[in-house]
Amino acid sequence: MGKFTGVLLASDFDNTLLYTEEALRAGAPVPPLPERNREALAYFMAQGGRFAVSTGRALAAFMKYAELVPMNAPGVVCNGAALYDFETGEYLETALLDKTALERGQAILDHFPEAAVEAYHIGNVIHAVHPNEFTRRHEHLTKAAVTEAPSLLAVPLPLGKLLFEAEHKTLEKIMSFLRERNWAGDYELIFSGQTLLEMTIKGANKGGMVRRLAGRLGIAMDHVYCVGDEANDISMLTAAREGFAPANCVPAVRECGATVVCDAREGVLADVVQILDARYS
Repeated sequence: MGKFTGVLLASDFDNTLLYTEEALRAGAPVPPLPERNREALAYFMAQGGRFAVSTGRALAAFMKYAELVPMNAPGVVCNGAALYDFETGEYLETALLDKTALERGQAILDHFPEAAVEAYHIGNVIHAVHPNEFTRRHEHLTKAAVTEAPSLLAVPLPLGKLLFEAEHKTLEKIMSFLRERNWAGDYELIFSGQTLLEMTIKGANKGGMVRRLAGRLGIAMDHVYCVGDEANDISMLTAAREGFAPANCVPAVRECGATVVCDAREGVLADVVQILDARYS
């Protein structure tokens, strides 16, 4: 037993736990985890706290980083489409896309040939249709090569997420395309970056899956804290007792009421654990 027994802390990975923007945008090397974060998480877990990563990445895109991150709880992957137990190597929860989503996704690609899509297969494979420069940047960042497919209709199910990659103005047109056809209401559609548009089944978001994780761990939401920087993190930031954000977060995260701490390059989780240390003293 320790002061953080019965407390869950869930953090986004990219540009929160680890600042990866320069690796994505400019092809720079992916930096190491800030030592402040590593030390703070070790202390938090030693005092009984449960720490989980909650990422938009597919499992395949996070696995090469998983062993570098101190964590002692299952993680949210695919932007809330799945909960994965890194200790047992098993999915605990899934909320998956169906064949209709593939058909609609292909209709988008037919209408916007400049866009690429990554299809996140639950079996730890990432398929890509129309891969473009943004896909290649994403491969560099995740260190997970995509398997090219001629069409989304050729991609096998089950899938956790579709990730559309294009210039932001094209992604906005894709959003309009989905709304005009009355398809948008069937999905969670969220920008996780200027060139990335995420699509998961309705209800599959980080907030919902963090709630499921807390339930599995027997932790009340009054003792759940979340950290994130992008629009796809807002559902978990607002579900938590308190949401935290790095200073490099997007304006929408500030506007949702998150408590802003230091920049991700400076060790955000260390600041958060320091706040919790005073709260649970």
